[in-house]
Amino acid sequence: MTGRNVWLIAGGWMSLAAAVLHIACIVGGPDWYRFLGAGEPIARAAERGSWGPPLMTLGIASMLTIWAAYAFSGAGLIPRLPLMRTALVAISGIYLARGLIIFYPPLLGRSDLSLAFMLWSSLIVLALGIAYAIGTWRAWPCLSAKGLTA
Repeated sequence: MTGRNVWLIAGGWMSLAAAVLHIACIVGGPDWYRFLGAGEPIARAAERGSWGPPLMTLGIASMLTIWAAYAFSGAGLIPRLPLMRTALVAISGIYLARGLIIFYPPLLGRSDLSLAFMLWSSLIVLALGIAYAIGTWRAWPCLSAKGLTA
């Protein structure tokens, strides 16, 4: 692949930043869950010492880290990961679907999440989806098992 795929690199860094913010919620506790928009039920469960919020948050952070690895691999920064094309298309689709919630107002009205959180998170995730989709499209010829070398 000639040059670096700035779209996938940006998507990877944004995914890693989101993973770090999720870990910060675990470390920071209920106030961080509230500040970052997880919703009052999650914050209250964290206050009670429930294992649910940190396990859920750790799972999300792990997933985001894996998604970042796929972006970096697709950009040629790290060795090729398995099912590269399938994974990047799926990741792009998931980010885009979550981001497009902004255009479906009934889903924005979740009582456990603030409207501001739903709007901002939708815009951020939509940007991630666009970065992954454009990056995947641009790298497509190089993403086959034969075409990608890092």
